[in-house]
Amino acid sequence: MVCPLFSAVPCFPLASLIVLPDRVITDWPPSGFEALSQAHFEVILEFKPEIVLLGTGATLRFPHPSLTQALIRMQVGLEVMDTAAACRTYNILVTEGRKVAAALIL
Repeated sequence: MVCPLFSAVPCFPLASLIVLPDRVITDWPPSGFEALSQAHFEVILEFKPEIVLLGTGATLRFPHPSLTQALIRMQVGLEVMDTAAACRTYNILVTEGRKVAAALIL
């Protein structure tokens, strides 16, 4: 499901999602940190971000480097933090006009 940023109908995601400057992708599949796979990071590349903020839930956890190889190959930056920090950082970067994707595990 794609939630437009400005809509008469509110959108309250209850699962992992990807937040982009122009839309929110609410059907990003990982159900939790342990479920992350290489394919989940490859999906993010479809949106051509210059940096990805990975929000790992309530606690900061680092994904195994093998999971993020697609980002490295495409020279896309990755910052890992808890989800609340990722949201705050996303707001700053998008205000600066950066092509940022926040991949948030809820």
